[in-house]
Formats: sequence, C-alpha cells, structure tokens
Amino acid sequence: MPVGKDRRYGLWAAFSTIVSSSSQFLLLYCLDFWVYLRDGLVARKVHPVVPPKAEYELTPLGLSLGAAFCGVWVWTAENLKDVEKARSTFDEKALRGD
Repeated sequence: MPVGKDRRYGLWAAFSTIVSSSSQFLLLYCLDFWVYLRDGLVARKVHPVVPPKAEYELTPLGLSLGAAFCGVWVWTAENLKDVEKARSTFDEKALRGD
C-alpha cells in the first residue's frame, strides 16, 4: 500500500479513504481502538481547540506489524474470488436446506 513519506499515518490514511468522516468515530469504536492505544501501537495527540481535535499515528511498535498484515492483505487480494464463491455456494446450500 503506497503511503506518504511518513509511514506512521499510512494505516489511518487507508482507513480514512474507506469511510466517510462521519463514520470515522464508529470505525474507531468498532476496532476497539483504545486497545491499540493502550498496547502502544498507536499514539494520540489531543489539541485543546474547539471543536475538539485529536490526531493519531502509528508508533514504531505499530509500524512493526506492517509486515505481518501485508501478508494477510496479499492473501486476501489473491483469494477473494474463491472466498466469495465458497460463500455463495454455502449460502445456496443453506437456503435449500442441504
């Protein structure tokens, strides 16, 4: 996944392109984002402004996960059609009661 010069923002940038700004809070909630903060994978900087503003970035520890996730992304890209076909086959059998 190509990202800017500073790779720490790459993951968040990727998420931001997928969801609208109004859905970003929901995304953070659904991903249990606070666990990542607690584990030291993500850093949070709060700005004392109105309306409230916070910035997030991957820490060096968070960046170290990139290689592991890259393999999953590659596998997904290579096998997505087969997974979708298996799901369709399963769903069709379930509807028929097989």
